Amino acid sequence: MIKKGNLYWPSKGLQKRAWVKSKKIYQEAQKRPIKFWEKLAREIFWHKKWKKAFLHQPPYFKWFIGGKLNITENCLDKNLEHNKNKVALIWEPEPTEESSRTFTYYELYSQVNRMANALKKLGVKKGDRVGIYLPMIPEVIISMLACARIGAVHAVVFSAFSPQALKIRLQITKAKILITADGYFRRGKVINLKENAEEGIKDTQVKKVIVVERAHNQITWKKGRDFKFHDLLETERRLCPSAIMDSEDLLFILFTSGTTGIPKGCVHTCGGYTVQAKFTGRWIFDLKEDDVFWSMADIGWITGHTYSCYSPLLNGTTFLIFEGAPDWPTPDRWAQIIEKYGVTTFYTAPTAIRMFEKYGAEFLTKYKFNTLQILGSVGEPIDEAAWRWYFTKVGKKRCPIVDTWWQTETGGILITSLPGVGPFKPAFTGLPFPGVKVDIWDEKGKSLPPNKEGNLVILPPFAPGLLREVYKNPQKYLKTYWSQYGKKVYFTSDAALKDENGLIRIVGRVDDVIKVAGHRLTTGELEAAINLHEDVTECAVVGIPDEIKGEVPVAFVVLKKKRHPQKIKEVIISKIRAEIGPIALPKEVYLVEDLPKTRSGKIMRRILRRLFTKEPLGDLSTLANPESVDIIKMKT
Repeated sequence: MIKKGNLYWPSKGLQKRAWVKSKKIYQEAQKRPIKFWEKLAREIFWHKKWKKAFLHQPPYFKWFIGGKLNITENCLDKNLEHNKNKVALIWEPEPTEESSRTFTYYELYSQVNRMANALKKLGVKKGDRVGIYLPMIPEVIISMLACARIGAVHAVVFSAFSPQALKIRLQITKAKILITADGYFRRGKVINLKENAEEGIKDTQVKKVIVVERAHNQITWKKGRDFKFHDLLETERRLCPSAIMDSEDLLFILFTSGTTGIPKGCVHTCGGYTVQAKFTGRWIFDLKEDDVFWSMADIGWITGHTYSCYSPLLNGTTFLIFEGAPDWPTPDRWAQIIEKYGVTTFYTAPTAIRMFEKYGAEFLTKYKFNTLQILGSVGEPIDEAAWRWYFTKVGKKRCPIVDTWWQTETGGILITSLPGVGPFKPAFTGLPFPGVKVDIWDEKGKSLPPNKEGNLVILPPFAPGLLREVYKNPQKYLKTYWSQYGKKVYFTSDAALKDENGLIRIVGRVDDVIKVAGHRLTTGELEAAINLHEDVTECAVVGIPDEIKGEVPVAFVVLKKKRHPQKIKEVIISKIRAEIGPIALPKEVYLVEDLPKTRSGKIMRRILRRLFTKEPLGDLSTLANPESVDIIKMKT
């Protein structure tokens, strides 16, 4: 990487390797975005080409109208031509004494076809919804692809979600089949997933349950309803004709990760999603056939769908999934995995990066990470301190960091810097992906100048992978995404700003805005200021009610080393005063050992906020560390 001022640029070696080498592609895409996406779509295998590329009937739109395809043919069949014996999938189990499993493209193709035939034999038809409640094991990939093979709509539910969360999603989708597992391993313990599934399918339309025997723990078994995953596959043929899908047919439903109220089922369709998943993966992660790509995201999230499954297969690369926690049984488990498999592209979350940093750089001295070429960040805005640690200690100052912004709703990455083009700027996500139009508006819909914070919006023609609807809830779709600025502009609910180079910095959710005496402050901005302190590992800021100011911020801070509490609080407060101003000063700074997080690494600020509002804390079953809540509660 070449540093010029506060920007980093790709070296000639990086540019030479990259799929995209010149910024001219942005100009080409900006002039004719619909033609641009059509050009990319021609590299996909279609049974029938589209009649019209884009149709906009606000707030609804369609892509590649009349086109016919099947995503699994592009993921699997297409790769059999010259990649038949190439490794498609590597699975690393949590127990270190257990052997990993690999699947070549042909082996994965065979397993998917067998599972697809088994589903058809159980009565699954094109358009039926299939619930998938599985951990990070190969069978989750096989199940998703098998559904797509026969035109069934998969609805994956994060395996750490509670039975109630599973039930709500099954009730909304009216799934008649659930694919789950007996159990799985997490930090040395067996999680009884079948027990959760038993509770979750009550009062739903689920009639049949397919069970993967993973942990071989004792489970409830109902004859005639429950079927063993691998027994079903043994008797099935290795060939299953793929269903020919319309471009706008449903591919999958994925619910947003909220754990209170009714979750939103984001609907993604076959054609547009396939095109976007393929080319965002190819260009942003520079995926080649000799790469080993590790996205740490769980399949239960959109990052897991797109970049832990579909995109790597669409690009004919090798990808890795890992069952366990990246810091168990030793803090360097993640580093061991990178070295063991020669990972070339590593995609993780800022929370995980800060967790790695927390253990200290000493344990990384034995790792050279020579195979790494590209680092990725996802899930939340990455602060400058975490960016620099990641760049220096993991990337050894030679790997570009593609910080990525997108949502469950967008289907794929929409903002980042391309590795062969750049530039890269700490704490800034980058430029809109070619063919994507975004802007930053004030509350009245006026485009804002550089360095002015406002609302991030997406403008037509929209990326092909953007959600088409909220499943069975058109009112929610309209109110959530198309009411702020009218039916022609997609409102992201994220606050952002852009610099003089057009690079976009995501500040945080608009609903994470704190209004202190009428002044609008984002929690992300406050957190970035606190994270500048060298002793801070990570932090979370929330707004709490205040009789005088309406709302005031409080900060929860995790330190690298134990310091004098009062002194460190004073330093943090002075840092905020210097970076933002006295209006942003927190009412209290709580020094804590850990922050409540989901297993995917997302900090649950909602829970922290509710410690002060006397509201019910809600469902804590999604937390990786529920004990942290009780510890923090004692401090507050």
